[in-house]
Amino acid sequence: MPKVLIVYITRTGETARIGELIAEGLRMAGADVTLAKAENIKKEIDLKGFDAYVFGSATYHGEMMQSMKTLLFLAEKVDLEGKVGGSFGAFGWSGEAPERIFDTMKHVLKMDMTGGALMLKKVGIGGALNMAHEYGREIAKKIM
Repeated sequence: MPKVLIVYITRTGETARIGELIAEGLRMAGADVTLAKAENIKKEIDLKGFDAYVFGSATYHGEMMQSMKTLLFLAEKVDLEGKVGGSFGAFGWSGEAPERIFDTMKHVLKMDMTGGALMLKKVGIGGALNMAHEYGREIAKKIM
């Protein structure tokens, strides 16, 4: 069973909920999922041993939150090249964080990224539940 690590930072709880829904989609497809808050990933060893990585942050003042930036710097020390990846996040106005995370994972970490970044305002509107589940299933397809 492929192992997936979903790491997120949330301000209001929406990004955490999106991560949980992505995890449900992955589990429905047969993946073993670990969910973690970005501030709880402190060492390189915490990032090792997974087949896919999905990182998420809320957008706050046009940026990803600081603990996600710290996580991405830590991830540079781990060989994630070629690993499957995805990014997500909640936003109010602009939504830059998920795209910046996606670009860092693709161009700096050289990961095999799934589609594009998943950006949702709220999980309860506009088909967000289905979109998050489908995002998880797309990631699962790449690692199965």
